[in-house]
Amino acid sequence: MKRRDFIQQTSATAALVTIGGFGLQSFTSIPKTTKITILHTNDVHSHIDAFGPEDGRNANMGGVARRATLIESIRNENPNTLLLDAGDIFQGTPYFNYYGGELEFKLMSKLKYDAATIGNHDFDNGIDGLYAQLPHAQFQFICSNYDFSNTLMNTHVKPYNIYKKDGIKIGVFGLGIELNGLVDPAMYKETKYLDPVEISQEMTRILKTKEKCDLIICLSHLGYSYKTDPDKISDLKLAALTKDIDLIIGGHTHTFLPKPTIVKNSEGKNMLVNQVGCYGINLGKIDFYFDADKNKLANGTSIVV
Repeated sequence: MKRRDFIQQTSATAALVTIGGFGLQSFTSIPKTTKITILHTNDVHSHIDAFGPEDGRNANMGGVARRATLIESIRNENPNTLLLDAGDIFQGTPYFNYYGGELEFKLMSKLKYDAATIGNHDFDNGIDGLYAQLPHAQFQFICSNYDFSNTLMNTHVKPYNIYKKDGIKIGVFGLGIELNGLVDPAMYKETKYLDPVEISQEMTRILKTKEKCDLIICLSHLGYSYKTDPDKISDLKLAALTKDIDLIIGGHTHTFLPKPTIVKNSEGKNMLVNQVGCYGINLGKIDFYFDADKNKLANGTSIVV
């Protein structure tokens, strides 16, 4: 199936989801809606080339060149587009072993990513190695629950960032997974891990109340869910424990979702959790539609690259 046909078919069949407590009727009486498109990847793991024809279930999938073509096509259809990544940019192919992350950041910059959060594998060359590659990244790193104040990364990572598209104010904050037990402490040095639920509550308070954002997105590397460890904070658990997040873009667990999961937040309102597997095989696409009063609907799909 051609990518364009896939987009058209999946968009036609994806159900619109109300985000918040209003009804669909609010969109039937107005002449115009504003459409914001969120594109996203996660756990690309240095996969620059497409998979080869002999690579099993991933045969002929992925690749930065194909992703670039797809992203350009979607941006041409809707200039009000953000491109985000949920971490684990590094580690997985010889490109990382040889270039240390330089190529990954340069290519993401060419694709005009707006922001990325930091995954555990992004420390695989140590925090010094991550810092050394920052000049090649022409996009913002966002993480609010890693305290980098006693490290080289201090001031180079924002807790949140705000984007404005056609009168819509979009707040994006980031969350990283607990590094202790996953990463050698010598690699992340004095980076401090802060509770993601508490930080999310603080970030959403700032973005909703202080910054007056119309759309709030969490870039998360916490993982989609943990059935064998239900007490561990995952995206699904975070969604249920917090409020005012509209979309969690996830990573870490390499979870392939054909469309976003709808979760009731702590106030019983709909929000979305999405993740598109790994290795750049899929591109996540979520469309938000805003009426004149900034009420919103959403639909989303996972597009095969």
